[in-house]
Amino acid sequence: MNRLDKLPRGFGSFAKLELLDLTYNNLREQSLPGNFFFMPTLRALYLGDNDFESFPEDIGHLTNLQVLVLRENDLIDLPRQMGSLQKLKELHIQGNRLQVLPPELGQLDLIDPHDENAKTLRVENNPWILPLKEALTRGAQGGDWQNGVEAFWNYIRSDNYRRLYESHPVGVGSPPPKRNKEKKISRVKGSAIAGGGGGGGMGSRGQSRERTERD
Repeated sequence: MNRLDKLPRGFGSFAKLELLDLTYNNLREQSLPGNFFFMPTLRALYLGDNDFESFPEDIGHLTNLQVLVLRENDLIDLPRQMGSLQKLKELHIQGNRLQVLPPELGQLDLIDPHDENAKTLRVENNPWILPLKEALTRGAQGGDWQNGVEAFWNYIRSDNYRRLYESHPVGVGSPPPKRNKEKKISRVKGSAIAGGGGGGGMGSRGQSRERTERD
């Protein structure tokens, strides 16, 4: 945990960078320099366990991104521009304050019913609006969490959800309270004891894929 709360202005000028791990810091949207999202070769971006409440629209410029980890932040919403990340294979947004997702994210091919190890989508531990929560839990009946995630994603792609989102683009009512920052510190300590980095949350498959990319 470096406790970084701001990145230098020239931080985005790495023309050949492929993997960037800024997990366990105090970064938020205002912490990122204007050229941060103009790294054309970036394949994996780890921003888990930071303080983001929203995320810059410029994320759409990272067209070669394959892994995006935003788990355990304070995210209330995500930009529509994330729907243009057509090479994305892993999206980790568990443990935030998200109630809805922009329907444009449904354009991403993050579910492979024929090979559950090919793609990873992590959405647990968010206060989803009732229709999303019902899709997630109903699909997971019988203990198959992957079926729940698939049902959740299919609903995100539906016309019914698009109409619902246009009425409530950031959810219903006030956003839930911020999470306890002490949990971030405890995860860092646990990570150090285990000798690994990051991870956490529900489901072993997504956790192992994230760690594999990071190690």
